[in-house]
Amino acid sequence: MKFLVVDDSAVDRHLIVSMLEKIGHQVDTCHSDDNLLQRVEQGKYTAVFLDIVMPQPDGFKCLRKLRLNPATAKQYVIFCSSKKTPLEINYGIKKAGANDYITKPVTQESLEKALQKV
Repeated sequence: MKFLVVDDSAVDRHLIVSMLEKIGHQVDTCHSDDNLLQRVEQGKYTAVFLDIVMPQPDGFKCLRKLRLNPATAKQYVIFCSSKKTPLEINYGIKKAGANDYITKPVTQESLEKALQKV
């Protein structure tokens, strides 16, 4: 499968990328929403791992852009965030519109569990 990891933290990007590549997946990365719509339109990604807490725009705004664009509206998006209360997770999925949500620090187990749903 092919994934896009969007996170402003180089450490978090590297961690997720290395775990995905270790189990045989192809991964692209970016540190902000620079050309995010275009990348998702052209990338044919199985899923996008999207951080929430980033400098402008945050992950909620990035997801909103994806959902409002007809070409990217159905892209499978997994929020990947340090926000981990049930209220925050519920908001990310039910109100913001993410398909799934995993909390940081990401573990191989939480990553594989999310991949089973894709």
